[in-house]
Amino acid sequence: MGVSPRCVEWLREHGHNAVHLYEEKLQNLSDKDILSKARDEERILLTMDLDYAQLISATGSDELPTVVIFRLSDQRPSTVQERLAVLMPTLNKWINAHAIISVGDQRIRFRALPIR
Repeated sequence: MGVSPRCVEWLREHGHNAVHLYEEKLQNLSDKDILSKARDEERILLTMDLDYAQLISATGSDELPTVVIFRLSDQRPSTVQERLAVLMPTLNKWINAHAIISVGDQRIRFRALPIR
């Protein structure tokens, strides 16, 4: 499941160059193609889809984009935005670091790629 377009709007309001796959009519891309697109455009991928962690781990590559996986009990846009606000001060250092960032209700975990 993807992050709400409202979260993308919120990111833009806070000065970030964010796009949603729906805006580009690319919502049907495979997970692998979404990762490639994020890497090629030097973007951080925000998702609630746990499959990305497994896909990234399986590749063993450090040439993948940073992926933020939200593992929240409440997935409403307002809750995601609250967690993003906590994450934002440190996110810039991770944009080119190639990492998986897991955002839970109580904690945020960073794992540098590749995962071995």
